[in-house]
Amino acid sequence: MIESAVALALRKPWRIPALLGLAWAYRARGWYRKPPYLPLPPREYVQWRNETAYGNPRVTPPDDEFERFVVWSSRMRTWMRG
Repeated sequence: MIESAVALALRKPWRIPALLGLAWAYRARGWYRKPPYLPLPPREYVQWRNETAYGNPRVTPPDDEFERFVVWSSRMRTWMRG
């Protein structure tokens, strides 16, 4: 997932705000207490999402699907704020 986010940020830098919002929205509790001290989602959560979407917990989503998810989640967070 991190590799997909970095690749997306390099290809389309205008998506960086949406990527940062996604990272913040899905951050693990207490992320600031454990290395690498980044607001990353829990590994178990990412594996669960991949297993429910692709049937394999260790799959890397295709780049276009990852970008669509980033954009969708950004729009949903904006919509939920009103």
